[in-house]
Amino acid sequence: MPGDFRDVDPTELRLPSSRSSGADPYKLQRQIAKYGTSVTGMPPVLAYEGSDGVLELVDGVTRATRVAKLLPGKTIRVEVLGKLRRPHAQSRRIGDSL
Repeated sequence: MPGDFRDVDPTELRLPSSRSSGADPYKLQRQIAKYGTSVTGMPPVLAYEGSDGVLELVDGVTRATRVAKLLPGKTIRVEVLGKLRRPHAQSRRIGDSL
């Protein structure tokens, strides 16, 4: 079964409740030092789609934050794993944590 892949602005992705404060600062700094602004070869981040169409991250918070911070306006590849029954528009966005 083919995956549902979308190119989206990472600042609009919602953070999971377990990571509501955003990316781990140490891990983010490590990724910036190692990869900088490169997105070549970056695996897609994983997300679920809320009932309102908003995407909530499951995996890839640090990668999405790095791109949002260093490359504003650049889209990233997101693999949508499935749909959730409740809306997530009220959840905190990556753009809010920058």
